[in-house]
Amino acid sequence: MNTDQSPAFIDFEASSLDLIASYPIEVGVCLSDGTLHSWLVRPHVIWKDWSDSAERVHGISRAALEQDGTPVREVAQQLNQLLSGPVFCDAWSFDSFWLHRLYRAVNLRPSFQLESISTLLTPQQVQHWSATRQEVIQQLALPVHRAANDALILRETWRRLNGDVEGQTRPAPLANR
Repeated sequence: MNTDQSPAFIDFEASSLDLIASYPIEVGVCLSDGTLHSWLVRPHVIWKDWSDSAERVHGISRAALEQDGTPVREVAQQLNQLLSGPVFCDAWSFDSFWLHRLYRAVNLRPSFQLESISTLLTPQQVQHWSATRQEVIQQLALPVHRAANDALILRETWRRLNGDVEGQTRPAPLANR
């Protein structure tokens, strides 16, 4: 884990919730110091899945990805430069699938290990997770279902559950987007 008091967190938005055909369309990272990184992912040529209902949730169109997205290889390489050791997510089944899909498309391997936030939590923290997360969302007043925002919400929820109320942060400037 990072040497700072807080680990790094990652979140994905995807073309749909289909765990056979979906793929990552946005990746957001919140580093241990609160710095945010985000990439829209240009769909790989073999990725065809698309869900209009998912688009309504995250607000990212396929046309926007094709026009403004970063190539898959570049996203994977930048993640590898940025991250090492364990990196935590809150939807491990989905996020590990999308991480694998991202790296597999360009025949690379991640330089970090994706772990579930649940491995960091005590049973009492698990009980308070949902309510604390809702408090953080209200306090930060950020739109959810955008990868960098969700990674920050994950970090701030974890910090609050660990007694770091003073350390609550406002969103740091995005390094990529």
